[in-house]
Parts: sequence; structure tokens; C-alpha cells
Amino acid sequence: MKKFIKQWIPSFAIALLLSLFIKTYVADAMRVPTGSMIPTIQIHDRIVVGKMMWMTKLDHGDIVVFHPPVAGETNSRFVKRLIGLPGDVIEIKDGVLFRNQEKIDEPYIKEKMNYSYGPTQVPDNSYFFLGDNRNLSFDSHAWETPFVDRDQLIGKVIFDIPTHLLFR
Repeated sequence: MKKFIKQWIPSFAIALLLSLFIKTYVADAMRVPTGSMIPTIQIHDRIVVGKMMWMTKLDHGDIVVFHPPVAGETNSRFVKRLIGLPGDVIEIKDGVLFRNQEKIDEPYIKEKMNYSYGPTQVPDNSYFFLGDNRNLSFDSHAWETPFVDRDQLIGKVIFDIPTHLLFR
């Protein structure tokens, strides 16, 4: 028994430390609790999030996980689509998104927006996010402080594992 313990305990300890390091700093799997990203991501889908933000380039349309600038939600993790980068001017009028006065084609949204917003400019080191289920998403357009600071970003969604593939 002692020989077994001597052989396997170090392997288990290394595996545990390595998995904790990966989950904390490299990538993590998360379950999506709401329908704010329908139809792209369904309720209870699993997503894999790359956490190495220091080496990640963010682009318009990326799906990102972050801590929102909302009182009472600062420990929560939100999943939304990146709409505005630093310096962008965002406006929603007649149900259409405009970025820097250019109409944006968004084939991924569930339905046309039933609200107006802006125009507003995204500050340095901040981002503007909207859910794909725009009319039911609690996102930048509805927050008192609509911008997410770069240090509140957790990671970029690498891929989505639909719930129906997990539970057949």
C-alpha cells in the first residue's frame, strides 16, 4: 500500500495543481444561465472561455465573458457580444445598430431592437456589449454605467457546446 501511495500521490498532486492553474489562468468551462444570447447561445449551453486576455485581440462581434458594471452584480459573469471598442460611437435608432455612423448588419440577433440608444462614445480601456436577444438582454444599453472596463473582462468565448449535444 505504501508503494502505491508513493507512486500515485505525486501524480495526483501535479494533476490537481495543473488543472487549477489552467482553470484560473488559461481556460474555463461555464454554463450559460440566461437567454440573453439566444439564438447564438441557448440557456444551459456550455461555453469554453479563453482567459489569457493579455494575448487576446478583441474584435467587433466577439462573444466575451466579463464582470458587469452593475451594482449587486459585480461578482456575476455576463456573456455578451462585443459591439463597441474604445473610441467607437454607438447608436441604436429605428431598431438598427450604428457604429461610427455606419449601419451594422447583424444576422445573429433574434429580432430587431424595440428601443433607441445614444449616440455615445466608448471611453479608452472600455467596451460596449449587447446580447443577441436584444429586447430581453440586460446589457450596456440598460445599465446606468454602460461601459465595461478592460480589467473586468474574464475571457473570450472559444466555443459553445449546445445543451442538446450533452444530453441525448
